[in-house]
Amino acid sequence: MTRGNELLAIGELAARTGLAVSAIRFYEEKGLLQALRSSGGQRRFLRSDIRRLSFALIAQRLGCTLPEIAAELAKLPQGRTPTQADWRRISNGFSKRINARIAALQRMRETLDGCIGCGCLSLKKCALYNRDDRAGRRGPGPRYAFGERADPLQSS
Repeated sequence: MTRGNELLAIGELAARTGLAVSAIRFYEEKGLLQALRSSGGQRRFLRSDIRRLSFALIAQRLGCTLPEIAAELAKLPQGRTPTQADWRRISNGFSKRINARIAALQRMRETLDGCIGCGCLSLKKCALYNRDDRAGRRGPGPRYAFGERADPLQSS
């Protein structure tokens, strides 16, 4: 058996990833990885599952949901170690999501000090950026923080 196809007990996988055994079972239940069973019914995992779990942990830190992570991992082959090309395909799609989140965070950072289009009309700037609560007519919530642009020269 090659090193990439070496089977690990759940405790070994936990030690290697830093996850609790219960967390690995949880991720397995959510479809992020799939255990094989020994003749005695014990869970065994491929060494490549270390990488799957590492990807899941990184993606969670970036704010991805478990269904989003599971959808990406479903694109990888089961039963064999993913190749560089397999990971590149996931990386390309995932990079688009990360870039969109970065853009949203940058917009948020830029708007937090000014009018965020919430319709509060309590800031002095609101008379300029959100006169007569124009943002409120566009819909609920912080419109400008969600990507809409204020037009301070436009009158109601």
